[in-house]
Amino acid sequence: MSHTTAPRTAPRPVHAEPPAIREPAHVPVAHVVREGIVEGVHYGSVVVLAADGSVEFEAGDIEAAFYPRSALKPVQAVGLLRAGLLPPDTESLALTAASHSGEDRHLATARRILSAAGLTEDDLRNVPDLPYGTAMRERWLRSGFGPTRLAQNCSGKHASMLMTAKARGWPLENYLDPGHPLQWQLAVTVEDLTEQSIARVTLDGCGAPLFSVSLHGLTRAVARLATAAPDTDEGRVADAMREHPELVSGTGRDVALLMRAVPGLIAKDGFEGVQIAALPDGRAVGVKIADGADRARMPVTAAALARCGVDPQVLAAFARTPVLGGGKEVGSLRAAGALASLPTGSDRSARPR
Repeated sequence: MSHTTAPRTAPRPVHAEPPAIREPAHVPVAHVVREGIVEGVHYGSVVVLAADGSVEFEAGDIEAAFYPRSALKPVQAVGLLRAGLLPPDTESLALTAASHSGEDRHLATARRILSAAGLTEDDLRNVPDLPYGTAMRERWLRSGFGPTRLAQNCSGKHASMLMTAKARGWPLENYLDPGHPLQWQLAVTVEDLTEQSIARVTLDGCGAPLFSVSLHGLTRAVARLATAAPDTDEGRVADAMREHPELVSGTGRDVALLMRAVPGLIAKDGFEGVQIAALPDGRAVGVKIADGADRARMPVTAAALARCGVDPQVLAAFARTPVLGGGKEVGSLRAAGALASLPTGSDRSARPR
């Protein structure tokens, strides 16, 4: 962690060694098939945890250091609660863990968090951006609006960071400094829930500190949230996500639809092809697509959830992406390799040999 003039509130406890910083040994996890020919291959890594926390399935390199990107937000939300966050309502807590689409309710909830803390959008330090959701972005631009900090998809997390810092009497102007006591507390929570030391700290796209762990550690953390009692900080975050999946992502987004389709599931995506999901009994999956391709993220996640025992028919809508030719379906993108051994819905295209 970098040095800052703000005092750290407590030493970080000792955890397991940080994951190794190396080139991950990813393997093929998805094929793009057009009329029976493999047109493209996506490499990546996948881990499936059993209810007891043991590794039930793995592919690629689940122990190398990587950046979870926004998939870490539910863990950071727990850290904010531990640090003193008092969200106005469960909607605000869900938005704290969100990569939102910039819909009216997302912006209203972010404003509510700021207002409850006596703050405004001017206090935010995230990078201004257009709404993440395609429909909202187009509407935003038609209305003549440009990039703003509130519209940026991480504004809920940043608003809650500010609320927590103000409640603790910590400086607000440098709340994104990696050595700020708020970020120090979040690092402690990340290491606690992943059960490993942080390998490296950088800045995420929004400007907030980003902590590098392993895919295995990240998946272990989300399993702890999913199994936590409702009166714990972990359980509060998980329940808020379950109650408000569209606030965690957006209307029609695949993460929200997946949480609606699988009872009790909590799920969060992240840029660069990251996805985590966990069931209330502790079964959990973690996915990293090597080239960051978002199109492969959900089909691979669906195949991993099938390995968890989720009904393949429930997952069928997420398990494949049509490949089009002349406006007609001529193939699909779907899980490959060992992940393809369980059915997750029908496919018109020939299975590659």
